Amino acid sequence: MTRTASGEAEPMAAASSAQTTFDSLDPRTGEVVGRYPLHDATEVNEIVESARVAGRWWAELGFAERKKRLDQWRALLVRGIDELAGVICSETGKPLDDARLELVLVIDHLHWAANKAEKVLRRRKVGSGVLMANQAATVEYVPFGVVGVIGPWNYPAFTPMGSIAYALAAGNSVVFKPSELTPGVGRWLVDSFAEVVPEHPVLALTTGFGETGAALCASGVDKVAFTGSTATGKRVMAACSETLTPVLVECGGKDALIVDSDADLKAAAEAAVWGGMSNAGQTCIGVERVFVVEAVADRFLELVAERAKKLRPGGEPGADLGPITMPSQVEVIRRHVDEALDGGARAVVGGKDSVRPPFVEPVVLVDVPAGSAAAVDETFGPTLVVERVRDADEGVERANQGNYGLGGTVFSRSRGVELGRKLRAGMVAVNSVIAFAAVPALPFGGVGDSGFGRIHGEDGLREFARPQSMTRTKFRIPLNPMSFARSKGTVRAVVRLIRLTRGL
Repeated sequence: MTRTASGEAEPMAAASSAQTTFDSLDPRTGEVVGRYPLHDATEVNEIVESARVAGRWWAELGFAERKKRLDQWRALLVRGIDELAGVICSETGKPLDDARLELVLVIDHLHWAANKAEKVLRRRKVGSGVLMANQAATVEYVPFGVVGVIGPWNYPAFTPMGSIAYALAAGNSVVFKPSELTPGVGRWLVDSFAEVVPEHPVLALTTGFGETGAALCASGVDKVAFTGSTATGKRVMAACSETLTPVLVECGGKDALIVDSDADLKAAAEAAVWGGMSNAGQTCIGVERVFVVEAVADRFLELVAERAKKLRPGGEPGADLGPITMPSQVEVIRRHVDEALDGGARAVVGGKDSVRPPFVEPVVLVDVPAGSAAAVDETFGPTLVVERVRDADEGVERANQGNYGLGGTVFSRSRGVELGRKLRAGMVAVNSVIAFAAVPALPFGGVGDSGFGRIHGEDGLREFARPQSMTRTKFRIPLNPMSFARSKGTVRAVVRLIRLTRGL
């Protein structure tokens, strides 16, 4: 099975017909930490049909009762932070505090979604306009039904919960297919939800490889939320197009950080290192490229090198960086680094010897040839490519030349917002890094090869509900143009009214 940088498995050859389970491994040691069912299409369909019945019951509970249950789940997650963090560590290898931080964000987003769902989605009145003054007009957002969520391995709780929590709050049932690398995290989330909603499988689990994800797309779910590579996202879209199943696609990124001449260089360097190397660089909204204004480039590089050289990967809970969770990604990182250095790049931190499976030490590259993989493709490792630019505007221009458009970062005292608005990105942090992901009210998603659709915020709630518009006649009007019984002068009278009220 081939897997991609952005966290989801690539559908490849089917598993052996005799295989009914698969193992979850600790990437630090190779130790088996769990065994899970390999669900085939028939089993996936059965799970979806059970979820459909559960979803009707869940929708009928109404906003207040759903909020009550989601609040109870949130309290359970708070109590279980350390336990679930341990599961995340065992399946991804990330440091314990990184896993805890991931869960803090999960809990905050769940709280926001449960509290805001009714306000955002409930039925509300809208103006009916001059032509339809006799109509009462309303719009409300109703659940799709069953939402299929295909999650990644790099943030196995936070990323899928950006869909799961908002879909549940909107009144849907959810069938969750976690990455085959992190099925235990999915199992923990589903089992904990069942403790507060024992009546029906409102949140259900299906486990397996790419074939299981493909079966979920073809199972008749009412919407699919996918996180993974651009290539796999296109295949998900193609599969869902057969049944006109709507999709939300969040793919990878090659996010840039712009450092202006008036930036706080110490803060910018710290942000670059954290954004590029936390979670061992396995972050779709992480910093992979830095465009720094020439006038401050030397000092910025000194600060970045000083900070990055102190970081050490390891398998212990207190390590700065964990392993590369997906074994095949190590070779992608190695290829990017080797190709850049062979092409004339220079490593100011690390180098070819930094790639030591399953770990990769920090690598900071300068003078990387334009068009090389390290400069344009998603590396998904603890690497930074730093490029000098004439001014911040050139940095923005070069950042916008790529196909991805997920997140971006700007450090500038005087022009931060101005420069950020020019970035072709779904989200931008000014004088901080990745801050937007921790604000539940902000929509999260990208453009271009980074996908489309939004999770989080009001947009995220509406992503998992369909608008239903309604008009209701309050009284009869003398001029009704929408009838064969209208008089000959009715349309002329309506035209005169429009000219009077809508003309310049």
